[in-house]
Amino acid sequence: MSDLNATAAALLGLLHDGPATGGELVAGAEERFGTFFSVTRSQVYRELPALHREGLVRLGKQGPRSSQQYLITAAGKKAFKAWLTSDSGPDHLRSPLILRVVHSGVLTQKQRATLFESARATYTQELDEAKAAVKAASDPVAKAVAEFGQTHARAALKLLDAVAS
Repeated sequence: MSDLNATAAALLGLLHDGPATGGELVAGAEERFGTFFSVTRSQVYRELPALHREGLVRLGKQGPRSSQQYLITAAGKKAFKAWLTSDSGPDHLRSPLILRVVHSGVLTQKQRATLFESARATYTQELDEAKAAVKAASDPVAKAVAEFGQTHARAALKLLDAVAS
């Protein structure tokens, strides 16, 4: 894999912490960077075999219900470090909320109101969680990432205020 995509890099980054199964990687991604970078179960299970074929991860212990543990290899660590130090290019926002807002014109007024109320509840909860993460952050990087989560949640709430009026 000469050029890692962001999902593959995210998985290699998580595997730096130690061996993990696909399910553990999905959970770890949600916990560690789910507020700003989503990784779906299908993406994880598509990337892991490709990373294995490229020699960037190796198979570890077979777990219960055929779960497979993966470990990062030296080549995987090297590829991840190369990805980290390469030009990241532009960020691409992928927001289901904004996509729904863009297309909300096809909904009835009541359906739109329900969509916006539901989104408001979700982003209010995300804001509360981000505030707690800022307080709990043990290092400057974790704190900055948590503050980014706060800013993102506030921006989504501001968007909802603008379209709900």
